[in-house]
Amino acid sequence: MDNKQTRQKRRAGLKPFLKLLRDTKPSYVLLALALGLSIISTLVGLVIPMFTKNLVDGFSLASVSKLQIALIAGAFIAQTVAGGVSIYLLNAVGQRIVAGLRDRLWRKFLVLPVSYYNENRTGESVSRMTNDTGILKTLISEHLASLFTGIISIVGSISVLLYLNWKMTLVLFAVLPLSALILMPLGRQMYKISKGTQDETASFTAVLSGVLSEIRLVKASGAEQKEYEAGRQGIMNLLSFGLREGKVSALISPLVSFVFMMLLVVIIGYGGMQVSSGALTAGELVAFILYLIQIIMPLTQLTQFFTQLQKAKGASERMIETLAAEEEVYEGVLEATDEDSSIEVEDLSFGYKAGEKVLNQVSFTMLPGQVTAIVGPSGGGKTTLFSMLERFYEPLSGVIRLDGKPAPLFSLKSWRGRIGYVSQESPLLAGTIAENLAYGLEREVSKEELRRAAAMAYADGFIEALPDGYDTDVGERGVKLSGGQRQRIAIARALLRNPKILMLDEATSSLDSQSEAVVQKALGNLMQGRTTIVIAHRLATVVNADQIIFMEKGRITGRGTHEELLRDHELYREFAEQQLQMNTPELQSRSAEEGSADYGQNTGGGRRPAYPRIGGGVPES
Repeated sequence: MDNKQTRQKRRAGLKPFLKLLRDTKPSYVLLALALGLSIISTLVGLVIPMFTKNLVDGFSLASVSKLQIALIAGAFIAQTVAGGVSIYLLNAVGQRIVAGLRDRLWRKFLVLPVSYYNENRTGESVSRMTNDTGILKTLISEHLASLFTGIISIVGSISVLLYLNWKMTLVLFAVLPLSALILMPLGRQMYKISKGTQDETASFTAVLSGVLSEIRLVKASGAEQKEYEAGRQGIMNLLSFGLREGKVSALISPLVSFVFMMLLVVIIGYGGMQVSSGALTAGELVAFILYLIQIIMPLTQLTQFFTQLQKAKGASERMIETLAAEEEVYEGVLEATDEDSSIEVEDLSFGYKAGEKVLNQVSFTMLPGQVTAIVGPSGGGKTTLFSMLERFYEPLSGVIRLDGKPAPLFSLKSWRGRIGYVSQESPLLAGTIAENLAYGLEREVSKEELRRAAAMAYADGFIEALPDGYDTDVGERGVKLSGGQRQRIAIARALLRNPKILMLDEATSSLDSQSEAVVQKALGNLMQGRTTIVIAHRLATVVNADQIIFMEKGRITGRGTHEELLRDHELYREFAEQQLQMNTPELQSRSAEEGSADYGQNTGGGRRPAYPRIGGGVPES
């Protein structure tokens, strides 16, 4: 029963693999041509032993005509050319299939939701794109032809041998099944080893990617030895799989050689007796040995093919899983416009794991042009709320509405195109400052627009002071720039997008006081005329917001202005007393005045410096 289930599973595993290859739309014409040339080369090879037989049996060179010599030479040349062209075409087909697979995977990676990357390490995805697709290329480019040519060579050779001497051919049949019984279990073992190797390679790649991308943290923490040990463990695991694969290969190769030598001894011994008795000519014995070689060599190639096929099946399983993963739904019935709109969050609940809610029935409304501040203890769900507003995750329950219409009705591109996001990390990609400023914009951005956006973000001074100006390379993740510089570039990038909704996630929390003062001015420019939602731990920056929402453990426990929350919300009052040192009404008033120059445009009389209104994403010159 177990063997039957194993066979069914193996057959089922082959169908998805073949479908994966078909979905890449390979050139069947090139594939057929390559295989056809390989078959021609093999058929020519089947004629050579018969020619050798005639020579040994008294067919002298003197009796060979020039035409025969030309035909033989032509056959050899044709065999060589056909073999060479076949190898090139198969390699071309293999490369195109791999390119098609990588193209599908790359597109898939870009449309997978953020939740996928929460569960899968980046290095494993990189391994899918590089190592696993390379295994498929090797199968097609180097081993596929051996399947067809090997079968033809074996069948053709056995047919001729049956014609020459059926008794000696039966001796072959007595030995060949024995070798198959030995090699098949080894092939299954190779499959298990290969699958383990691919998993370990993906894991090791993930470790390397994680450590090297955060090498500064590693060095600053003095964790080189710890990471070396973790990496060394991966290296040793790969070594273990490699040694196990070497053991199986070490068994396969000698066994094939043993079978060949055993057959050769049997054929020469038995054939010699046949020759001495006159039942077989010397030429037929020579031809028999040559055909035997044409059976054994393809058998070795077929063994390698099926070994590589097992590896390719293991590699394809991971790719199929990735390609089958659920994508983000980008299409929508509606397109979000550039008009000012209100955003309503209604009974929103969400959890990263089943049964663990990070947000629990969150409800509030953001009116056009107003500032909403989200405050509260760490771990309250503030950043998760931002992720929900950007539609990185689907809610467990509840809905987000834009002008009364549910968010899922809007296309993702138009929805996210309305949002400008400035986080405390201010991520940058490797490339120039200009490339990072214009990142994600489909329109052409002029240098003048870049300069105006940079000026509004107070980034033009340090950019123009750099030797290469806007063409300065920022390094991986922007490591060549300071935190304040990265923040100002992120703000300039948001200005160029000209978003209607602005999301600020602790945008100044990691900066020194001097950098913070400059970034605060830049944020003031960015916030003009936009609906803004702010996450802040420091109340001094948000006391003048139109509404402050206090979140605890995924719930909203307070909502109102700074003064209202001071009066009605005990924990907010504790936060204010700790941060603003408010013990008297006079200090409360003073703190409110100090905060008014930061975030928020209080329609009830709060003040903020009047910055130029932004039009078209950049200020007027």
